[in-house]
Amino acid sequence: MKRKRFVQVGTGGRCEMYLEAMCGNYKDVAELVGICDSNSIRMDYWNHHLQEKYGIAPLPQYKAHEFDKMIAELKPDKVIVTSMDRTHHQYICRALELGCDVISEKPMTVDAEKCQQIIDTIKRTGKHLTVTFNYRYAPHVTKVKEILRSGIVGDITSIHFEWLLSTSHGADYFRRWHRNKNNSGGLLVHKSTHHFDLINWWLDSMPETVFAMGDLKFYGKENAEKRGITEFYQRARGNATAAKDPFALHVSKKDERLMGLYYNAEKEDGYFRDQSVFGDGISIEDNMGVMVRYANKAVMTYSLNAHCPFEGYRVCFNGTKGRLEHNKLEVADLSDHADDFNQEPGHLTRRDVRVVAVPEIIFQPHWGAAREIPYKKVEGGHGGGDTLLLQHLFRGVKKDPLGHAAGYLDGAKSILTGIAANISIKTGLPVNVKELVKF
Repeated sequence: MKRKRFVQVGTGGRCEMYLEAMCGNYKDVAELVGICDSNSIRMDYWNHHLQEKYGIAPLPQYKAHEFDKMIAELKPDKVIVTSMDRTHHQYICRALELGCDVISEKPMTVDAEKCQQIIDTIKRTGKHLTVTFNYRYAPHVTKVKEILRSGIVGDITSIHFEWLLSTSHGADYFRRWHRNKNNSGGLLVHKSTHHFDLINWWLDSMPETVFAMGDLKFYGKENAEKRGITEFYQRARGNATAAKDPFALHVSKKDERLMGLYYNAEKEDGYFRDQSVFGDGISIEDNMGVMVRYANKAVMTYSLNAHCPFEGYRVCFNGTKGRLEHNKLEVADLSDHADDFNQEPGHLTRRDVRVVAVPEIIFQPHWGAAREIPYKKVEGGHGGGDTLLLQHLFRGVKKDPLGHAAGYLDGAKSILTGIAANISIKTGLPVNVKELVKF
């Protein structure tokens, strides 16, 4: 089989899975021929890393404004887009126009206008766009799809979906560029696109009407001041106040990855990876509630909280024949913690997190005993989802009876729930999803 030629645009942390795959397990079918980013120091890091680990020759590097030049010179078959969310549509559309197929990280884009631009460009060029929803591929998620498709739960009438981000993972969105809603679309687009895609996929439906509320209730300077915090900082590096903050990101010089991708790269673009979660300028929400009615008339209540003591989710399906519950503990966060970051470092205590283990998948029929439904686990990131996703991306989709592989329509439908929710939060009104874009 002739190897496909790939280039990657966006070389922050999210690109790693794809670069490693093309230089490692999938080098027989995928040839990485170039990388592109706005920051040359970041590209230097990956070139050094890949050369040292895999022995490959240095890859051609192109700055962001040289994207067209890269495509003309390297003639790739596919472009992988892992840049900042608000720039996805630029690279997706231009790559399609230049004759390439595209693989894009989620979210496909951040607002309805950019979504429409992508849809129109695909129709005009006839090229293909894949959106990487790795959660779909996780074995426990696949098992839920199989159960719902079997019909034992009956027709689904309502869903409750609760997603908890830990004080470690959740806080990180408020340190990075994601804290600016123009960059990420907020967590209802950047993060929840995974969750909304799962519901679309599980139900074989799409959102019809969305109503939402959300606010910044924990992070940000104003909230910290209400809790009595008086010392603030812009970024953690070299700051005495940050040294007492359990929410701060502290990067050691021994951490070659974070040093290479961010600290060493600051001098070129001025981007701080370790901003304070209790600083000014945060425009995204950390507590959100969404109600969605789907085309099949099922109704979902959804909540996302970004400052919880552990990480995981619970989704419950109520059907005409019973109830299906899926519980997943992803991270029991055992990091050092203090209630008030003005305490001295020596006062920080190890938090003993005790999470009661519950069965992951439970079916309760209307008449009869509840039972746990087992599934076969797979090793790998995102519960094994990354492993199966990469197989589809680089070796192709031969059999896909459950429809794991996601195209641009799936990418659009997933973000439309979050985009509509953002509009609803702003206006206080329900939003008709069909009015946002034309398919």
